[in-house]
Amino acid sequence: MRMRRTAVVVAALLLLAACSEPGGTSGTDPAPSADAPSATDTTGEAGHGGHAAKPGRLLPLRPGEDRVTLTMPEAYTPSAPTGKGPDDYRCFLLDPRLTEDAWLTGTNVLPGNPDVVHHVILFRVPPESVDEAERLDSADHGEGWTCFGGPGIPGELGQLDDAPWLGAWAPGGSETRAPKGYGVDLPRGSRIIMQVHYNLLADVGPDMSSTQIRVMPRDRELTPLHTYLMPAPVELPCRPAHDSSPLCDRDAAIADARERFGVVGGAVAQGLHYLCGTRPSPSRTTSCTRTVSRPMTVLAAAGHMHLLGRWIRLEVNPGTPEARTVLDIKPWDFDDQGAKPVRPIHLDAGDTVRVTCRHVQWLRDRLPAFEGQEERYVVWGEGTTDEMCLGMLQVAFDGPGRSSG
Repeated sequence: MRMRRTAVVVAALLLLAACSEPGGTSGTDPAPSADAPSATDTTGEAGHGGHAAKPGRLLPLRPGEDRVTLTMPEAYTPSAPTGKGPDDYRCFLLDPRLTEDAWLTGTNVLPGNPDVVHHVILFRVPPESVDEAERLDSADHGEGWTCFGGPGIPGELGQLDDAPWLGAWAPGGSETRAPKGYGVDLPRGSRIIMQVHYNLLADVGPDMSSTQIRVMPRDRELTPLHTYLMPAPVELPCRPAHDSSPLCDRDAAIADARERFGVVGGAVAQGLHYLCGTRPSPSRTTSCTRTVSRPMTVLAAAGHMHLLGRWIRLEVNPGTPEARTVLDIKPWDFDDQGAKPVRPIHLDAGDTVRVTCRHVQWLRDRLPAFEGQEERYVVWGEGTTDEMCLGMLQVAFDGPGRSSG
């Protein structure tokens, strides 16, 4: 069952890549001196690794908003579903019990067991997909279902420029609130999938996490919000003095990811090069440039990497007179993540967006999560000690029904 679900996710990503216009490169490795470790560099040494997950603070409700708390029906004790590795991705189906069409105007996460909750993503399940989500839930033993890569609903990753994400949370994140006059369409009968990435490096115990959503009646005149995802490959080689491990070979590292995560392991790492028009090339710095297919306005931005991330940058129209940096986090701190509002940026069809990430292996020497682990060639992967390079833009598409806010 798990094999079929992950295959759907990979197939969707590869299909998207085949239909996308290539752009971007794996990036060169300029190795700026500011990136080198120093005796005073303590980035991420305290709590860095997903074990400092605490509830974010709540923001005041606005006129017309209600806050609804959704909790897992039963506690779940995470474990490595393949029997190997320190990670478990589990999806839980939650019912907001909407009796009328609504707008979702904010999200928050309450981690039940902060020692094991690494990050959380909330997905929208439209009414026509609820039966499939319920089938996945009932087919897997225990509360929820295993969901490396994504929840496994057909078509969920078929369009990166309008992803079914409602919100994302990682340590350091607080409640997110849509700008005034904006919201995500949430029809009556919709469900919400709460995907929890459990990090098993600490003591494992049961978890019963919750999410809180803000809702507003659909008769309010709001502008629909959408999520635009910008992933880039990761191709981080071992350091010259630490390259004796068999996993310092890229093929061996991808085979190991496949063993830990099933079909999705390693396949996305390869598929991202199709999406970005790049080729695998060892580097500490990688990027992906995509062409915008429809006019839209960028309202907020966020980035996501794991423990070896050093900095992440999101840009629009790089290399042109209209170039603008949307997000630039340096140094990266895994325990301080969250979306950041930006002054609205309008993009036309044909404009470009770029995500650039830098990862470094020397952080292995500083972070408890890597203690006793041999160095490896790091590619895009689901695990805590794998890596990601992901930019996220909150956007409003041009079109009828726009609100003045």
